[in-house]
Amino acid sequence: MRLTKQTNYAVRMLMYCAANDGHLSRVPEIAKAYGVSELFLFKILQPLNKAGLVETVRGRNGGVRLPKPAADISLFDIVKVTEDSFAMAECFEAGEIDCPLVDSCGLNAALRKALNAFFEVLQQYSIDDLVKARPQINFLLGIDLLTHPKTAAA
Repeated sequence: MRLTKQTNYAVRMLMYCAANDGHLSRVPEIAKAYGVSELFLFKILQPLNKAGLVETVRGRNGGVRLPKPAADISLFDIVKVTEDSFAMAECFEAGEIDCPLVDSCGLNAALRKALNAFFEVLQQYSIDDLVKARPQINFLLGIDLLTHPKTAAA
């Protein structure tokens, strides 16, 4: 199983917002930090906003921020919004299946168990965990704490 680029950059965007805690993060800054197109990040932003994982502020001084503490946003929360399918085999998909063993196959049960274990691990990690694992994250992302010292979110 491989997660999409959309999921990868959604996690990165939320990590940036968490590292920039107390301030609005602008999409151009996030795009520059990760070397990805702004258009791609704007596309990812829509489902994250709809799911309540980010909050957007419009206008000239607008941007993106986390609507709740980073510790309350799990990796699973992001993955379930950004991934289209978790079908690991044909028998996971809806519709007509060609396999004669579909109702009695051990593979289906094993894959479901593996997928559930994957989800359980993702639920154990938050955006805050990822940010705290990198003490130099602000430096690595080019977030200048001297020009905007940490303050409470508005």
